[in-house]
Amino acid sequence: MSNLVLIGAQWGDEGKGRIVDVIADKVDVVTRYQGGSNAGHTIVIDGETIILHHIPSGMLREGKLSIIGNGVVVDPGVLLDEIERLRSAGYVVFDGNLKLSDRAHVVMPYHKDIDLAREESLGNIKIGTTGRGIGPVYEDKVARRGIRVSELIDKESLEKRLRSVLEEKNLYLTKVLDREPIDFERVYGEYTQYGEELKPYVTDTSMLLNDLISAGKRILFEGAQGVLLDVDFGTYPYVTSSSAGAGGACTGTGVSPTKIDHVFGVVKSYTTRVGGGPFPSEVSGELGLKLREYGAEYGSTTGRPRRCGWFDSVAVRYSAKLNGISGLALTKLDILTGFEKIKICVGYEYNDEILTNFPSSVEVLTNCSPVYEELGGWEDELSNLAKYSDLPPQARAFLDKIEETTGVPIFVISLGASREQVIFLKELFS
Repeated sequence: MSNLVLIGAQWGDEGKGRIVDVIADKVDVVTRYQGGSNAGHTIVIDGETIILHHIPSGMLREGKLSIIGNGVVVDPGVLLDEIERLRSAGYVVFDGNLKLSDRAHVVMPYHKDIDLAREESLGNIKIGTTGRGIGPVYEDKVARRGIRVSELIDKESLEKRLRSVLEEKNLYLTKVLDREPIDFERVYGEYTQYGEELKPYVTDTSMLLNDLISAGKRILFEGAQGVLLDVDFGTYPYVTSSSAGAGGACTGTGVSPTKIDHVFGVVKSYTTRVGGGPFPSEVSGELGLKLREYGAEYGSTTGRPRRCGWFDSVAVRYSAKLNGISGLALTKLDILTGFEKIKICVGYEYNDEILTNFPSSVEVLTNCSPVYEELGGWEDELSNLAKYSDLPPQARAFLDKIEETTGVPIFVISLGASREQVIFLKELFS
């Protein structure tokens, strides 16, 4: 048995989709376990860029089963559009190779209205949500007033639940948020149609996954957001609304922790963050703009420019300890070509004290200063290299320093956007 969880070990946008696509060739099943259409995984195949929001990145590998787990919150319109886009691009998507959990919760129009209205009301202290309704639907899930896929595909259940919930939501929208009410007939008609179209894909994915594991199949569990956005262990309240770490793979799919063999983390060779919240190793000015432009650091979901900074080993070491990460996939090493000096954050200075553990306090993280170790850069183009030994000495020294300061070995490096531009340093399932 070799089942593995692949998570982002920074603030997201580490290149998880790209690494999942590479590893998917070595597994049988890829399953998403949390998040929603607020996350976008970008994969480049033969020069064509494909962005996935709901469907696991394994869908782009022939013969692989893709599963959307119960921990994902599903926007049915977005999912159906995604299926159609993949078909138009020549990928075969049908109910035999894509499965949707009957226990997943559904994003409704009022969730998006509430999300946007709340964010607008925050003014200069915005959290930085995408406005896709993700937070409000997770709230409803915990408050036991959500609508699940099993109800979406059953007209009578959908009508009953929607009438019950919409009365309360319209009061909140109109009396508290000063928004227009949601029309029941319009939403019921639209979502009934969604249910009919998605019904062939729906099943009890927990039982399916456990049966596949019993049959000896390899499962790859794909996270959406990074660990530092985890609702419990991220930079709260500037976080997502679900468990982005390895533990979320179990609660988000119904697979026991005893069935997980490996946890791997994906990191960039530098660090980025979208939206508000503390970011100790952030760099501004010309250097920050250089990192953004070289790395094309714009959100795949919103197009927002990402904040950029140097690699933060304090944050990654924290992620590794929390999740039992045994190997790192490092992306975008090629982007650092041309920098005279490269820095790695190895601590935070706060009130004349050097912190080497990641603090829970947003106040501390906001007001600390990064402590850097500086390394020499390189001018060599990396994108066409095929072996670790071909890397310039400065790049190898940089990789060694990351392993030393995070305490985690690197098992694969990415030197470009295409499938071929990767170098495996260690056997994946050893």
